[in-house]
Amino acid sequence: MDAITHNFQGEVPWCMLFADDIVLIDETRRSINERLEVWRQTLESKGFRLSRMKTEYLECKFGDEVTDEGVEVWLESQVIPKRGSFKYLGSVIQGIGEIDEDVTHRIGVGWMKWKLATRVLCDKKVSSLLKAPVTLQLMQELMLYVSFYIHQSVFTSAGFSLTN
Repeated sequence: MDAITHNFQGEVPWCMLFADDIVLIDETRRSINERLEVWRQTLESKGFRLSRMKTEYLECKFGDEVTDEGVEVWLESQVIPKRGSFKYLGSVIQGIGEIDEDVTHRIGVGWMKWKLATRVLCDKKVSSLLKAPVTLQLMQELMLYVSFYIHQSVFTSAGFSLTN
């Protein structure tokens, strides 16, 4: 895919390829339409096809300015549906710039995994030999978590910042 599209790919993060997914980022819908048409023509000339049913877009508004009012995103003659949030590789990106949906999702996954682990750890019918690897993994995760936050609190109290 990179070899076919290297002539018109933008720099990261304006154009990214993930397996069979394409992420195009731009400041206006008009320029996205233009770039999407170039992608469509190039890929279809090489025998590939962009799915009209799976293609969707997410518009992120980080300011109060109104741009491209009344302009739709098109793929050939079909209007592409707009999404309020987008889930990819376990992360949820929201168009309004919030992370509530992602945090809620990750907390839910954590609780689900904890419930699965406690079923094994608390079951009297499961032998100790089978519980040992699960317990070891939980202890390693806990030690990593605690060491990170102790390290962070020591540096923060000493006036150092981990982000610089």
